[in-house]
Amino acid sequence: MSEIQQTARGIENGANGKHDAPLLSVRNLSIGFPDRSGNVQSVVRDIGFELRAGESLAVVGESGSGKTLIGKALLGLLPDAARVMQGNIAFSGRELLAQTPAQWREVRGTGIGMVFQEPMVSLNPAFRVGEQLTEALIRRRGVAPAKAWAQAVAMLERVRVRDPEGCMQRFPHEFSGGMRQRLILAAVMLLRPQLLIADEPTTALDCVVQKEVLDVMTELTREEGTSLIFISHNLALVAAYTQNVLVMRRGDAVETGPVARVLSRPDHDYTLNLLDALPRRENGRKDGEAVHGKGAAPVLEVREVAVDYSRKRGWFGNERVRAGHPMSFTLQAGETLAIVGESGSGKTSITNAVIGLVGTAQGEVLLNGAPFLNAGSKRLREARRAIQVVFQDPYSSLDPRMKVAAIVREGLRPDATLTAAQRRTRVEAALADVGLAGYDDRLVHELSGGQRQRVAIARALVSRPAVIIADEPVSALDVTVQKQVLDMLTALQARYGFACLIISHDLGVVEQVADRVIVMYRGHVVEEGSRDEVFDTPSHPYTQRLLQAVPELRGTREHGFAVQLREVPPLAAPAAHYFDPDLREQHGPASLQHCATARATHRVAMWAQR
Repeated sequence: MSEIQQTARGIENGANGKHDAPLLSVRNLSIGFPDRSGNVQSVVRDIGFELRAGESLAVVGESGSGKTLIGKALLGLLPDAARVMQGNIAFSGRELLAQTPAQWREVRGTGIGMVFQEPMVSLNPAFRVGEQLTEALIRRRGVAPAKAWAQAVAMLERVRVRDPEGCMQRFPHEFSGGMRQRLILAAVMLLRPQLLIADEPTTALDCVVQKEVLDVMTELTREEGTSLIFISHNLALVAAYTQNVLVMRRGDAVETGPVARVLSRPDHDYTLNLLDALPRRENGRKDGEAVHGKGAAPVLEVREVAVDYSRKRGWFGNERVRAGHPMSFTLQAGETLAIVGESGSGKTSITNAVIGLVGTAQGEVLLNGAPFLNAGSKRLREARRAIQVVFQDPYSSLDPRMKVAAIVREGLRPDATLTAAQRRTRVEAALADVGLAGYDDRLVHELSGGQRQRVAIARALVSRPAVIIADEPVSALDVTVQKQVLDMLTALQARYGFACLIISHDLGVVEQVADRVIVMYRGHVVEEGSRDEVFDTPSHPYTQRLLQAVPELRGTREHGFAVQLREVPPLAAPAAHYFDPDLREQHGPASLQHCATARATHRVAMWAQR
């Protein structure tokens, strides 16, 4: 049992024990939407649960299961078309569904607070952080402005924001995703709500920041005695951070109970299917050297590429900031190379430079042995046709006005050698490859998240590229759809032999599909090697920190599932010998040095002088 769960259970069995009246009681809740005939069709059916002060409940299930609708119903924020068909919601002795709009406004924020999935949507980009944090205290709690400012600064310190006074003067866009999520958490907890609803609060965050945000959230709710509803599709996080779980499937509650029981020995086949879909290492996959090192010429070669960005300094000046320091790697046909690291580590900057979307400060990129970034526009177009990209958010990268077949056919526009019939055949084959045969006339909004990502993969695949770059291709998908997309991508690679460069912060995904791994930290490569070398013998302190940041659910149907923290071997040298970007001015240059493992492919960044 984790420390978080032990503390929560102590609260549960103490002053806020099971004999107290529930803070929240949901009974027989059903929600529906009218169809084209005007008949209301249920999408959430007969949901019931109770939550006492200080308790935590996770609501889990795949996309479309009704998780978020339940959270919005508790806040009176259902879509206009939604109808509560039956049921009751009692909060702190008050029936919520019978409330007037004015009464709902009294409950929101002070009684029930909510942390949404995307912090940038929740924060107003036109106002400074200080104005947004103090507004509710002044208006809702009647706190004097000076006192509200002091309370907001104190809360920013509690959520571990550096320089909280300076933070109050800045705008949301000046912060990373993880810091924005902390700002939202601070804003919500300033009003000291009795119940906090966190709707996928860490989906888009890397594993280190994810752990930091969840640790802060659970620490605050524990200290304040706040109840927590955690809406998520990440079962490992649910197991580590909550007491009870409600498993939903297509609007129905299929299983509920204590986390320790439900996720260790589930009763329902659907819960077992969710656990089976957790990413795990495929023993049958090649381990880097099976592909790399055969002597074949690489299809893609990156030589000492660095990326700089320009940012304003003062009113009129600009300065160059290095987002990606010089790095080199090769990629062979049929191989999958993963670049991992936290947000802002330079992963996407380097890959954007590889395809010429941003300029390089130095270095060159070769495709099939020939450079192309500075070889003229014709050569660059040819290279971009051979290197295709699958972006993180398929909805924003697909034109909502175009039908699926037209979107996929766009990948063939640069190829003037194909006839109309050949293009049609190629598009049909690409859609069949990704399991979307017959979806030609669908529009993007008619597809699920997983289907949209399949369309994006079909568009990349249709031109028969030599390299596919997948930038966080499954981070926004639930665990079952994630597995389907990854399995499909692996099968397509085996069939067509393209090289794959995956950018990800999800180590479970990387461990499942990668042959080799590069670990980046603040723009620098700190470790590289085969998948098994990096995951089994992580040799840089940062790599070890990444691997230990997020708990994992491990087990089998026969023996049950349990939360585990990954064990890492001791470092081969004193920690001070390993490269740290913050100490470059003190120690000078660093270099990638071979690790004391069986293969020469495993290298780690260490100070050159030691």
